[in-house]
Amino acid sequence: MLVFLANSLVIAGAGILCGSLISVRQLIAQLPPGEVRHRWHILRVLTIIFIAGYAGFLAAFWGRTITWPDLIVPGVFFFGACFVWMTSTLALQTAIDIRRVTLLEKESITDSLTGLYNRRYLDRRLEEELDRAKRYALPLSILLIDIDHFKTVNDTYGHQAGDLVLSYLGKLVLNAVRTSDIAARYGGEELLVIAPNTPILPAGALAERLRQHIESHELVLSSESSKRQSIHITVSIGVAISSQRIDDIKKLVQEADEALYRAKQEGRNRVVVQEVSYPKAVNL
Repeated sequence: MLVFLANSLVIAGAGILCGSLISVRQLIAQLPPGEVRHRWHILRVLTIIFIAGYAGFLAAFWGRTITWPDLIVPGVFFFGACFVWMTSTLALQTAIDIRRVTLLEKESITDSLTGLYNRRYLDRRLEEELDRAKRYALPLSILLIDIDHFKTVNDTYGHQAGDLVLSYLGKLVLNAVRTSDIAARYGGEELLVIAPNTPILPAGALAERLRQHIESHELVLSSESSKRQSIHITVSIGVAISSQRIDDIKKLVQEADEALYRAKQEGRNRVVVQEVSYPKAVNL
């Protein structure tokens, strides 16, 4: 009877360890490459070694006469396996929950069409960055971007193509801005880029680089029912910077909007930095 109980504890422990390997494998698949993932690989190898140790114990003590104190080792094997299983399953569930929360947080601050930040997140970051600029006397510039003749795109190719243009524009902007910049959808076909700690001339240079980057690309439309079509878009950009005169978000955005209006009035596909106009032929 004691032999059967001891063998059952060891066999059950080995089975639990095998089950924990499934959780460890799923957990490793959830983790990005790096040190943490490497350590879980090590734990998986150790678990396999433990299983081999359980099998070796069974082979060595199978059929031997044992007493009650001899059940201590099989009991430790069993409860040790339970501990490994609980640790691996809890870690897996925690990783899944963190990933779900991260995804929900990302969705709550991301515009689904452009892939940029949404207006709610933009408003919050504008307040934070302006407060930081005031506190530490740092320059804060913003770029207000608008697609030229976007209504013509919708009228010519349809609203679905218009959505594709907005999505494509979002990717182009993300590829062109700096890691410190914050790009968001302001509304409709307008985007806004926050450029922290950036004086007006570098902000103008950033806007010009964005304009050229967008102008140099085209969106290709193709379907089974129609031939290949390409849409070439340009943008107008208004740039503004915070100052003693422009000390709140409303004034800062209004200044950028006025600069954008001038860019439209002066022929589109150009950058206007507050009171200074930069034609598209000028490299900043």
